[in-house]
Amino acid sequence: MTPRTVDLTADELPANLRAGMNALSLMCVYAIGDLSVLHARVLGLICSIQCPGSIVIKTFDAIRALRDDGVVVMGGFHSPMERECLDILLRGDQPVVLCAARSLHGLRIGQQARQALETGKLLLISPFDRGVSRTNRANAMMRNELVAATADAMLIPHASPSGKSWSIIPAAIDRGQRVFTFEDAENLPLLQAGVETLPVPFTL
Repeated sequence: MTPRTVDLTADELPANLRAGMNALSLMCVYAIGDLSVLHARVLGLICSIQCPGSIVIKTFDAIRALRDDGVVVMGGFHSPMERECLDILLRGDQPVVLCAARSLHGLRIGQQARQALETGKLLLISPFDRGVSRTNRANAMMRNELVAATADAMLIPHASPSGKSWSIIPAAIDRGQRVFTFEDAENLPLLQAGVETLPVPFTL
């Protein structure tokens, strides 16, 4: 499918995505799929590429529970762990939002994701036009900032103070957004920074 340009003034633009675009001074984004899935409350998912094994297990368990509870999750789903999270989410009935750190032109997705896209269950969005064909650190940061500014709350399974995901946390807390993680010794810096433990069951 060919991405379409969604202007900041478009009538179809959901309020939460408009807020995310305004926060980053984006005049448009690019989309494939049904934007109406973003009329629901959305949980943003951002995680460091390097993630301790204990947290990986907790993340997969939580993603299954979120899927079964019908929570709409938005993320980049780029790292191996995040791609596994996407596979888990796509087995549910709830919509999923994939925000790419590159252009949607030529973006490769798996068969399960393609089927979800065709049935309106998967939405692809990106702040990048055709000329951005590769993911790099700066693009990933822009993608993460769009996810965080669009979502109603954030789940950050793990982030180190020296990692690129860390800057998302104080900005989210400053704007009154709830940020969640898992109770784990490896996450002590996150918990000390004011991040909450993800409750079970979880509701937005």
